[in-house]
Amino acid sequence: MIPRYAPADAASLFSDESRLARWLEVELLTVEALAKAGVAPQSAATAVRERAPKVDGGFVEAVAERERATDHDVAAFVDVVQERIGQPEGSWIHLGLTSSDVVDTAQNVALVQAADLLIEAADGLIAALSARARELQAVPVAGRTHGMHAEPTTFGAKFALWALQVDRDRQRLVSARRRVAVGKLSGAVGTYSNIEPEVETYVCRALGLEPVPATQVIARDRHAEYLYACTAAGTTVELIATEIRHLARTEVGEVEEPFGAEQKGSSAMPHKRNPILAERLCGLARVLRGYLVAGLEDVALWHERDISHSSVERVVLPDATALTLYLLRKATGLVSGLVVHADRALDNLTTRSLGLVFSQSVLLALVAAGSTRDEAYRIVQRDARTAWESDRPLRAVLDDDDEVRLTGPQLDEAFDLEHLLRHAGRVVAALDEIDPPTP
Repeated sequence: MIPRYAPADAASLFSDESRLARWLEVELLTVEALAKAGVAPQSAATAVRERAPKVDGGFVEAVAERERATDHDVAAFVDVVQERIGQPEGSWIHLGLTSSDVVDTAQNVALVQAADLLIEAADGLIAALSARARELQAVPVAGRTHGMHAEPTTFGAKFALWALQVDRDRQRLVSARRRVAVGKLSGAVGTYSNIEPEVETYVCRALGLEPVPATQVIARDRHAEYLYACTAAGTTVELIATEIRHLARTEVGEVEEPFGAEQKGSSAMPHKRNPILAERLCGLARVLRGYLVAGLEDVALWHERDISHSSVERVVLPDATALTLYLLRKATGLVSGLVVHADRALDNLTTRSLGLVFSQSVLLALVAAGSTRDEAYRIVQRDARTAWESDRPLRAVLDDDDEVRLTGPQLDEAFDLEHLLRHAGRVVAALDEIDPPTP
């Protein structure tokens, strides 16, 4: 991922130094396990731990230099580690293991840590959305279907529904974390032919992982699930950002992105305040979904393993993590700082819509007064069209219609905004089940 969209903590987690440090820890723990099993002398386990190389830029370069000869990154890594530790103790490094034992197990350690970052970020977005939902619980806004005014809703309901969806994303991240919190050290094709199962158990438990049956590689449906959890969270952010973009349009003007004192919206037009962050989030969500497709295609490997997944995962797992973290954190700032123009929203809902959003209430009032549903529908449909074409309030058109057999108080009730929104707070109340988010 390019630095522009890569949070520092995500980038650090997947850096070469971090990756090789995790590999080294798997190797060192394996020697400790071999010593506990009586296969290796305890002195060897002590020595390899004490003389283990520091994984820094110099070490990374040494491995890269060796790989230019071996054309195999794990073999190069093992060669350098053994050389740095020295013989005879260095010979215990990688005993009975295959490359995937080290790579898969270490990679899942990283994914568990990555999931923790994402879950924390989801918590932050849930908290921000919940706070805005409660703040705006009673602020009315036009609900829209097919992009057209439908019936009134509230900004509180919008934010609350988003919070509930992010909570489901959070649950998916928690599930994906559990699914990738596994490891394997069962050797070539996974039969423990040259290593004992208790070694796998010791190493995995020391790393906070659960040992699982595997071929030569851990099954990739686990990684695909992690990528789906990332993609789902990113798509929710896109949903939020898309709504903000629509409501920020000049013709609507109901919300506005936070705008800094020194910020410029356009290099040419000084008046512009564009929804650039929301647009950016929508664009990056598209990129994120592509990683899921690649992850799903990694599931079907040949026989007990091939390495067609390896090159893919070197890109998609770090990048998907970084992008998801970026999206969640940026969305949190966008939500927290979003300017809501409540007066404009109310004006759009009532005056500019000519009261058409109350059409269903009028329909039901006519039915209650004795009209058939179809008769009532046709009357309201006709008067609504008349109101729109003549730019007159629907209430005024209804007052002039002799077929509308409703009293003034009955029409007042049909056009009562508070009555229509009397239950809107139930959506916000649902946040009590997730606030604060459970760990």
